[in-house]
Parts: sequence; structure tokens; C-alpha cells
Amino acid sequence: MDFRFTPAQEQFRSDVRGFLDVELADREQQPDLQDGFSQAFSKKLAARGWIGMAWPKAYGGKELSAIERLIYTEEMVTRQAPWGYHFVAERQMGPSLIVHGTEEQRREHLPKIVNAEESWAIGMSEPGAGSDLAAVQTRAVHDGDEYVVNGQKIWTSNAHKADWLWLVCRTDPDAPKHKGISILLLDMKSPGVSVRPLVNMGGQHHFNEVFFDNVRVPRKNLVGEENRGWYVTASNLDFERSGIERIATASLLYYDALEYAKTFRHDPRFARLRVELAERYLELQTGRLLSYRVAWLLSQNKIPNYEASMSKVFGTEWTQRMTNTAMHMVATFGLSASPSARRLRERIEGSYLNAASLTIAGGTSEIQRNIIATRGLGLPRS
Repeated sequence: MDFRFTPAQEQFRSDVRGFLDVELADREQQPDLQDGFSQAFSKKLAARGWIGMAWPKAYGGKELSAIERLIYTEEMVTRQAPWGYHFVAERQMGPSLIVHGTEEQRREHLPKIVNAEESWAIGMSEPGAGSDLAAVQTRAVHDGDEYVVNGQKIWTSNAHKADWLWLVCRTDPDAPKHKGISILLLDMKSPGVSVRPLVNMGGQHHFNEVFFDNVRVPRKNLVGEENRGWYVTASNLDFERSGIERIATASLLYYDALEYAKTFRHDPRFARLRVELAERYLELQTGRLLSYRVAWLLSQNKIPNYEASMSKVFGTEWTQRMTNTAMHMVATFGLSASPSARRLRERIEGSYLNAASLTIAGGTSEIQRNIIATRGLGLPRS
């Protein structure tokens, strides 16, 4: 692993920053840029070839490496760019279709993702199948050239906005629970699909419940082999856990807290906080390197597994520690009425209300540690 970026990669980072300087300059006057989910913004990225940039050219990509995509992701996150329209599709659905999909599925969906014409959501968790994803009960039953789907999903991010759903369902109820699962591509406009909002304690509508009442899905929308969807799901989750977005998002809180802390650097009580901030900084750089390692593996055409789990568990738990450090600072020194303090207060509030869920969503920290222990360290299952 080379710890330096090439001159071309540094120039690419500069190009992305220049683009964001222009496009986000007056975001306060553009409502569609403020909720993080703008198809118009995604189309501007598409016009530059920055969506699916590491994908094969045959499907609209540019065949750049995962390192370039990491640079692009880090810049998008730290500038809070409204790229939510295509983000999940590019991060997970596209790579999963490249690995597991049929040629027809790739030809149909990948160019549309690249051109910001399709938005996707992930239909995995259910009320009785969260951490134990293999316990899913949403059923898909054969009926001629279609599957008939009945059941429910929960915590489905942006389902109220998505065009398509990556659906994890059960196609063989009599098989062992890991063996009877399949993956279907489901059009969210299909009759029988209903979406109900779930508003979190931060007042945000991000999650949803999704219900399926005799929804018909063409059998050609099956991804991979029937009843072997668990293996497709596992690699899909590896793509989800691989990104730098968690550590990059929380870095905004760190640097805002660091800047505000300078106000109190001569206060005797600052000594303890200085140590905490130094520890958080070292952890931040460690988290970045773990994410860089995953990107390097992807650039070598390898699918990260336990390495992705290491990045995910470290990034989410660091976010919680950073949030606690910020809270300690506020408890000790309070917040002034300055603009920087107001911005910090908003970051702390948002992080405090959301950080607890990060070690659950996308696979709990306990699950990640099991993956690291068994697949990374080769330890036996108890």
C-alpha cells in the first residue's frame, strides 16, 4: 500500500474542490441543495463522469481506480454535498450488479445510475430481522414468470424517494435460514408497494417502513441464483461498509470542536480536553488509513471483507467517542453566541442524536467483530 497520492490523484482532488466551490457557493439560496438529496446536483456530477467512475466503460464508467472514488467521496462528504440521489446506488447496487447481476440487468440499470436517472434504496431489515438478517420473512412465491411478494421492511432509508429497491426476501421457507434467501430488483412504482415514514428523534424523515401486498416482480429481476441470496447480500454489505463517509462526516465535528477549543486554551481546565482532542485526532487519522486500505484493496480488484468490517466498526465507534468529547467540552466551557459556536452546537446535537445508531445500522459492532475474528484472524467459532 502506497501512503501517498499520485500527482494525478492530487490534481483530481483539486478539480473536485474547485467544482464544489462553484456549485455550493450559494446553496443557502437553493432549497434543492439543502436536504442532501438533489437529482439536479447528481446530474452535474454525472456530466463530469464522476458517478460510477471506477466501473467498466461498457456500462458508463471511466475505469478509474477506487482511490479516485475515495478522494471524490471524502471531498463530497466534508463539503456536505447533496449527492444522496445516487449515493446508495453507486456505492452498493452498481458494484453488486457488476459482480452478481445478469448482463441484461447491468445494461438496464448501470447506465441509468451513472447518468443520475435512477435512485435506489435497500430493503434488508425487518421488524424481526435486524441484526439477524438471515431471519427475513418477506416472501417471494413463484407464479409463472413472476414472483409474488408479501411482507414488510423497516428502517429503509429514502424509500419515499427511491425509484428501485434492492429487496432481500425468502424464496424457500423450508430451507435453513441462510439457504432460502434471494435478491430481487423491485420497481417502487409497482402496485401493492406502500411506504410509511419513520421520523427519528432528531426530527428527520430518513427512514421508512415499506409494505408489500401481492407485489409482482418479473423473474428476470432475480440477482444471482435463487435461494443463494445470502452470499450476494454479504458482498453487498461489504461494499456498504467499505466507505470513508463515516469517518469523514464526523471529522467535521472534530475540526469545529478543535477550532472552538482554542478559545479556552489558557484555561487550566483545558489540559484534560487537550489530551482528549489529541487522542481523537490520532484515531481520526487511523480511521482514514483503514478506509484508504479498503480503497486500495478495491483498486487491486479484491472485495474487502474483514477489512471493510474493521473500517466500519472503527469509524462508527470513533464517531461516538468524538461526540462524547464534544459534549465534555460543552459541559466544561459552555457555548458562546458566536457563529462558530452556533455551528458547533448544531453539529453536536445532530451527532449526539444519531451516533448511537451508527454501530447498529449496516451490521452491529458485535457482528463486525465476529467477522474480523473469524475471517480476519482465523479464530474458531465458539
